[in-house]
Amino acid sequence: MFGKKIGIDLGTTTILVYIPKRGIIIHEPSVVAISLIDKKVLAVGKEAKEMLGRTPESIVAKRPLKDGVIADYRTTEAMLRYFINKALGGVRFFRPEVMVAVPGGITSTERRAVIDATLSAGAKAAYIIKEPVVAAIGADIPIGSASGHMIIDIGGGTSEIAVISLGGIVASSSVRIGGNRFDAAIQEHVRRKYGLAIGERTAEDIKIRIGSALYLEEKLEMEVKGRDMVSGLPRVVTVSSDDVTDAIQNELQGIVDAVKDVLRATPPELSADVMQKGMVLSGGSAQLRNLDRLFAEATGVPAFIADNPQLCVAKGTGIALENLESYKRSIFSS
Repeated sequence: MFGKKIGIDLGTTTILVYIPKRGIIIHEPSVVAISLIDKKVLAVGKEAKEMLGRTPESIVAKRPLKDGVIADYRTTEAMLRYFINKALGGVRFFRPEVMVAVPGGITSTERRAVIDATLSAGAKAAYIIKEPVVAAIGADIPIGSASGHMIIDIGGGTSEIAVISLGGIVASSSVRIGGNRFDAAIQEHVRRKYGLAIGERTAEDIKIRIGSALYLEEKLEMEVKGRDMVSGLPRVVTVSSDDVTDAIQNELQGIVDAVKDVLRATPPELSADVMQKGMVLSGGSAQLRNLDRLFAEATGVPAFIADNPQLCVAKGTGIALENLESYKRSIFSS
């Protein structure tokens, strides 16, 4: 138990906790259910996500993080404390060192909020590291070498694009577009086209089961249940993969534009490296069908999806935590 270390991927939609030598031990939604009567935390993670859109007036289930940053400080602190305690289990005599991955584009105030929340949740020391760096480490990219590597980390709240060389970020961009924006766009599209109101969990389900970044030759379809906007009664419609592709075009274009901006800002020598090696996609939303093809077609640079893209950031925080000295340049500590 002596000198425990914990790496946390504090995602807008999912929290992953990594303990060196044990790997990823927690992979749960970043949702907290709170009683409005006595302000008590009723459930965290999977249990709380089950309550989304299904709670009575006295209970609210919410995501305390928005666009990759803390939107509700007290709830985030309660959530972090719950996951740190769950990771360490039982009685413990030593407070852990915790490393948290945050979006590359956050402000110093937002960074301070993460450090404060982590320390208040029971950490002995808190380290903050930028998501593109740990995503690259977790994707087994040799970031310490003198050549350019491009990583695109697409999460629930943000998309991080960076070119990394010699352990540091050379050119980067962070846009607040991710899986949540895709879900909201699908909800809006189904409401406009079919006159059907659906919840965010249904929209996420549609995205996972039939979503694609490019139009498919063989369309996928699924039945969707929701509430008719006119009659107010339950109704079932059939939604296709083309509907999802139509719905998320604007969001995808926002990420493609950010990728192009980073490529334009990359020095020529490193551009040649990126062209040769291709760009690596990580993050939960990188699993959207044909997203790698979309980026390759839009930029002319080959694109590859990392192994287990959703786990890259958490794995990277764990590796960086085990080798604090090597990654000093990329880490902000408190």
